[in-house]
Amino acid sequence: MVKSKIKELAKGGFSKTLERRRHIHANPELSFKEYNTSAYVRKELELIGIKDITACADTGLIALIKGKDPECGTTALRADLDALPIHEENKVDYRSVNEGVMHACGHDVHTSCLLGAAEILNSIKDDFQGTVKLIFQPGEERLPGGASKMIAEGVLKNPKVRSIIGQHVMPLIDAGKVGFRSGLYMASADEIYITIKGKGGHGAHPHQIIDPIAIAAQVITSLQQVVSRMAKPSVPSVLSIGKIIGNGSTNVIPAEVYMEGTFRTFNEEWRSEAHKRIVKVATEVTEALGGTCDIEVRRGYPYLENDPDLANHARNDAIAYLGEGNVEDLEIWPAGEDFAFYSHEVPACFYRLGIRNEKQGITSMLHTPTFNIDESALEVGTGLMAWLAVCELGRMK
Repeated sequence: MVKSKIKELAKGGFSKTLERRRHIHANPELSFKEYNTSAYVRKELELIGIKDITACADTGLIALIKGKDPECGTTALRADLDALPIHEENKVDYRSVNEGVMHACGHDVHTSCLLGAAEILNSIKDDFQGTVKLIFQPGEERLPGGASKMIAEGVLKNPKVRSIIGQHVMPLIDAGKVGFRSGLYMASADEIYITIKGKGGHGAHPHQIIDPIAIAAQVITSLQQVVSRMAKPSVPSVLSIGKIIGNGSTNVIPAEVYMEGTFRTFNEEWRSEAHKRIVKVATEVTEALGGTCDIEVRRGYPYLENDPDLANHARNDAIAYLGEGNVEDLEIWPAGEDFAFYSHEVPACFYRLGIRNEKQGITSMLHTPTFNIDESALEVGTGLMAWLAVCELGRMK
């Protein structure tokens, strides 16, 4: 039985998957600079016996595994390669050797699991029909997103991809479990850049200046009206300002204030309208108080929508592989992910791999300097990706 084979191969290959994960974790590279990581992945694919490998978007890779009757349909499995500009604080043997760069979002897990799944699929290619396209993608963490670049360079063509599956670690789910959601799942992610210019001067004489600090405070408060009073209740939205620079002093009001933030939502029509309102509110509030405002809303990743049929099938396939008690339902998630670009092109399913272990103290969230995983999750992640691909191809007959 194919499922039993996959489970045995995932268990037998665990030590190799662990070795790969730790190597990648110890040698992280930033977005679109994953040259060594890409070379390592290519070498591992070749050692597995996969020869059909092509470069895409500079540091990205595409590899094909052809089963029986490879023309009957193609499904894709995707992993991301890049790390984050974070200083790692974990005291582990495989700690990052690249100062200030860390796999704090689990992309080392995604890549090592996909390599493990590739090894499994390549060894059982006589047991399934169709083609599996492996996508090792750069630059998930940085605009414009490696997914958009790979799509532009034809990653979903030749052979044409009929569906795509992606896996991402989740520190809120225990190791051994996974999570699925049908329909809308993750938000669009746009960046806001604002410079408010006034007239600096002595803090004791505010009547002689135009205070950009006070204006910035009004702008931040007023921008919240966009999500609390202008958005429909049925369309969740988030607007957060995460960076403010006003380089004054206790008695010095600066001439300008710089701010950065993010806007997120789940509806493209409202997204475009909200961009206009953000610019209008920030500009008009600033001008009403005597200042000037330079603002840019930089369009980022779209919202991520899991195809209902594919997501429901994949959820049932996961239950068949792991047992019903190990498959959870996910809530809507306002973070962004460039896998969303794929979901607007072909039926997509983006699910979560549990990596939490409270007894081991593994509870840190993504994008933190202490993020780590219960490495037993690697066996689940490797085997499940292979199983989902085989099941999906079986439905393409």
